Amino acid sequence: MRWLQIRFEVTKDEVQLVETLLESLGAVSVILDDAADQPLLEPLPGETPIWDQVIVTGLFNEVVDSFNIDLEHTHSEPTDPEQIIAFVQAQAPTVRAFYEYLEEQVWERSWMDHYEPIQCGENFWIVPEWLTPPDPNAVNLILDPGLAFGTGNHASTFLCLQWLGKTDLKDKVVIDYGCGSGILGVAALLLGAKQVYATDIDPQALLATRQNAAINGTESHIWVGLPEELNKQFPNLQSDVIVANILAKPLMELAPVFAEYSLPNGKIALAGLIEEQVEGIREAYAPWFDLNEQEFREENWCRLSGHRINK
Repeated sequence: MRWLQIRFEVTKDEVQLVETLLESLGAVSVILDDAADQPLLEPLPGETPIWDQVIVTGLFNEVVDSFNIDLEHTHSEPTDPEQIIAFVQAQAPTVRAFYEYLEEQVWERSWMDHYEPIQCGENFWIVPEWLTPPDPNAVNLILDPGLAFGTGNHASTFLCLQWLGKTDLKDKVVIDYGCGSGILGVAALLLGAKQVYATDIDPQALLATRQNAAINGTESHIWVGLPEELNKQFPNLQSDVIVANILAKPLMELAPVFAEYSLPNGKIALAGLIEEQVEGIREAYAPWFDLNEQEFREENWCRLSGHRINK
């Protein structure tokens, strides 16, 4: 069986209307994509940002019940893409539309074809779990990118992995704050850390972290939980290394918290930043940390790193 895929180029104000129309016409799925390569930062809890220009894609069975389009017919017949486009454009006249037919495939895992191993250091790779490591003798972090939020492909995640790969982690205690998929905490363990404390505000991230730790055989050396659980269970926790790949605003708020978590001269790496936010972060951390190193990737994404000041 083939599938009919129809794409509509819309403004963000038209997204909800077009999405609703496609669902009313029997679309089995509706997907939103960026139409103009506009970056969006990871949203804060409760926020749902959207691009200014959006591609709304409706996926239809090749043969459907035509009742939703033409009330005089209720029998099954080939889906007419021109009819669907005309119906949508009658209520959203400015949108442009394109369609194509797709052959049947295993959609749930088709995204796997887009992943390749990522080299983060001379002897350090991130490898999707269904692929063979390019260098079996290297440190290979085996990851299921479908689990959650952090695959190594995003610039800020890569910058953190790169920093971990060149940092002495042997027998160190590491905090992975905003752990997402757990990729940074698991990487730290594979690179020699003796214990990782991984925390995130999203329960799905905690599940993904536990699963990826199990895949890599590091589950016995990683604690995983919510920030409030970390504070309650380990009120006097201090670490050799802190890595946090989140957003500028929460990073600023966490500066005194990280100061309490860090041993004297403890190392720290902060990411999820764009260039315009760097000085604000430096100022927020200046009473406790010397963030004397910065690294950029893909033009605007930045990682700041440094150490805890002894005072």
